[in-house]
Amino acid sequence: MNGPMLNAYPDSIGGNLSECIKLLNHSLLNGVFTDFYILPSIFNSDLDRGFSIISYDLNESLANAMNLIDLKKMGVGLKLDFVLNHASVLSEQFQDILEKGKASEYKDFFIDWNKFWEGYGDLVDGYIQPYPEHIKDMHFRKPGMPLLMVPMPDGTEKPYWNTFYQEVKIENSHRSFLGQMDLNVKSPRVWEFYEDTLKKLAEYGSKIVRLDAFAYASKEPGARNFMNDPGTWDLLKRVREIATRYNLTLLPEIHSEYGGKIHEKLASEGYLIYDFFMPGLFIHAIEKHDCRYILQWINDIQEKGLKTVNMLGCHDGIPLLDLRGLIPNSEIEDIIKIIVERGGYVKDLLGSKNMYYQVNATYYSALGEDDDKMLLARALQIFMPGKPQVWYLDLFGGKNDYDAVERSGVSGHKEINRTNLTAAQAESALTNDLTIKQLELLRFRNTCAAFGEGARLTVGGNNHEMYLEWELNGNKARLDVDFKAVTYKIK
Repeated sequence: MNGPMLNAYPDSIGGNLSECIKLLNHSLLNGVFTDFYILPSIFNSDLDRGFSIISYDLNESLANAMNLIDLKKMGVGLKLDFVLNHASVLSEQFQDILEKGKASEYKDFFIDWNKFWEGYGDLVDGYIQPYPEHIKDMHFRKPGMPLLMVPMPDGTEKPYWNTFYQEVKIENSHRSFLGQMDLNVKSPRVWEFYEDTLKKLAEYGSKIVRLDAFAYASKEPGARNFMNDPGTWDLLKRVREIATRYNLTLLPEIHSEYGGKIHEKLASEGYLIYDFFMPGLFIHAIEKHDCRYILQWINDIQEKGLKTVNMLGCHDGIPLLDLRGLIPNSEIEDIIKIIVERGGYVKDLLGSKNMYYQVNATYYSALGEDDDKMLLARALQIFMPGKPQVWYLDLFGGKNDYDAVERSGVSGHKEINRTNLTAAQAESALTNDLTIKQLELLRFRNTCAAFGEGARLTVGGNNHEMYLEWELNGNKARLDVDFKAVTYKIK
């Protein structure tokens, strides 16, 4: 369960999943990865590089059933996404509503805004504007009310809850739109959909299912409508009951401040959690020559029995909001400044960096494109508790892709770390010293008996030096790190 996991889009290498599989079969990758987290453009989708899902059928232009069979034969387990909160307007369910209106069997599948807020506000321009006291604590992802006015077949318009994305186009008086409509988790139809989807993911070979946007799914008038209590926890419990029937491990994905302890609550309920603290902690330790906060975080993991999936880079930004409450805010700001000076972009929400931010950059560029720092970070990762997840660009020393950002326009900041490689580029990168050494580290983690199930970790250190030692049945693996010298030793 704790072996290294590759992370990529199905078209990240060579344009399709077949080419990714060829790379995994390369002799240099033998014994390196036990799992593969394939991002959701493996499914049929229309926006957000896969996260606006039309259906969970395979996108045949990128992947096919034989690819999944090949991965299973290789002994590679899958991690796949399930977006709990919303589906594309192009989904079968929403298209049925557009065609049939009130007669649709899916009429309650999505959240009718006016029905939801009835009695809690006044009708304005066709939609209910909730009274201030009912939305004063509500969590907004974008300016204005999170709704989309949708044309019905009878000529009327109906507002539907739309948390994340909408785009309306008018051409020759004809209106078309894209969006991700929020699901109505109080509808039995939605729970049938949840069951069918989890069953399908298990049939694909998934062992871990990442729950995307789960924190927005439970909604009540007057609530924050983000991590509602007890609604969110009740929803997760019901989803886990379904997942258990199909031998799936759930990994709820959420960014939250360390001080809020949501990660501890998830872990206490028995869920696998993301270690979103580790990427920023490593950069801080390497740049500031100070490992005290890493030691504190490892102590947390051990004392509280947290089961984690960790990473350096990923398809999103480098999370830094998460560190609040663990390291001083001034130190977080220093790290942001360093990464931005190296070409990274700050992500904010509603124009407020103090409310929510990540930095979008490749991990290699965030570290100043320094091989020694990158290898130190990878060595640390393989000795950390949890399952190591490896973003494909990190493996190849990927640099910030400014051309991709420019091509993608206003919202293209994330493309800085999503460069698609040709098969030839990936093959060539396997000759790089940085890539070869990272593969050696990952293979060591996967094959050394000291990291087996039930192994014991001992940790110690001071301000700029630390060690981590794993032991199991007489087998030992030890990492010694000097952050000031940017060196490490393994024995």
